[in-house]
Amino acid sequence: MRVLVLDRQQPGKEASWAAAGMLSPAPDSPRDIPLVPLGRESLRLYQNFISAIEENSGQSAGYARDGAIEIFFGPHGESERDARVAECTRLGIAAEPLPIEAARARQREIGPGAAAALFLPDEGTLEPRLLTSAAIAAARNRGAEFREDCSVTGLAIEDGRCRGVIAGGESISASRVVVAAGSFSSQIADSRGLVGQYAPTRPVRGQVVALRSEELRLNHVLRTAHGYLVPRHDGRIVAGSTSEEAGYAKRVTPEGIRQILDNALKILPELAGAEILDTWSGLRPGTPDDLPILGPTEIEGLLIATGHYRNGILLAAVTAKLIREWIASGRPSFPAEPFSPLRFANHHIATPPPSA
Repeated sequence: MRVLVLDRQQPGKEASWAAAGMLSPAPDSPRDIPLVPLGRESLRLYQNFISAIEENSGQSAGYARDGAIEIFFGPHGESERDARVAECTRLGIAAEPLPIEAARARQREIGPGAAAALFLPDEGTLEPRLLTSAAIAAARNRGAEFREDCSVTGLAIEDGRCRGVIAGGESISASRVVVAAGSFSSQIADSRGLVGQYAPTRPVRGQVVALRSEELRLNHVLRTAHGYLVPRHDGRIVAGSTSEEAGYAKRVTPEGIRQILDNALKILPELAGAEILDTWSGLRPGTPDDLPILGPTEIEGLLIATGHYRNGILLAAVTAKLIREWIASGRPSFPAEPFSPLRFANHHIATPPPSA
């Protein structure tokens, strides 16, 4: 098939560029529990996904599978840890209770306030900027065409079928159109408001800090209920993150950075003397139920792949596979009904709004 990717700016420079790169299917909140099977499936696919990208691009994605340590503070730390282990086990996620002394044997600098820990052996990390660069190169090497700084301003829908898009003032025909514009998906205009009905995304800002310490080497992802530290191959430590309803204001704020650094120092007090190398923010694509939007719509030829919120990097592998299967055969290999665009659109599409 001939593939054309249209990007409103430089490909890979939005939420993917800003991500920390943790590969963790463990839920952050009860709202995430329906997502766990999809996350586990994507993690299962990841080694082959990375291998294919690196082979076809000749570039590294900075992939590692070293596990993660989750840390609990306060007088109820051990009971909270035990409840978390039970939840992960029930959801099919490997999780091992870790006495805090054993956690410090893995990372001696863990702060004195830590009361308990658990180890998630199957979790991994990668460097999202390397991954997106390699994925773009691999796609180009396989024949995909990219057009940068080319905003899609509308869909071409005729007789109940999506027949292409309007982009850069040009009408581009296509047998299939996949809307994968992250938090901007709902902003793609068309006279009936179809994209916004199928993909009611909104931006959720996340701020991130990159640190370097000459005295400290991070061996695993360290995570608490309030944030995380992620190691990079070159010794940097990525600390994050905030979750802010700030519209499309993609900026770094003193309050956001303070929140991140407070949590980082609680986990590893020895980071107090670390160098701040960089700060940045990104716009996650949130949805009304915090779950991704994946699959075909009632408009023939129109598919959606967006709304991944905090799990876009984790879900990249399974999203790629499912979209390919929907396009090529119409039969996905994984039960993705809970993430269908139709869950938002069914009560709208029968009576679409009048044309503008």
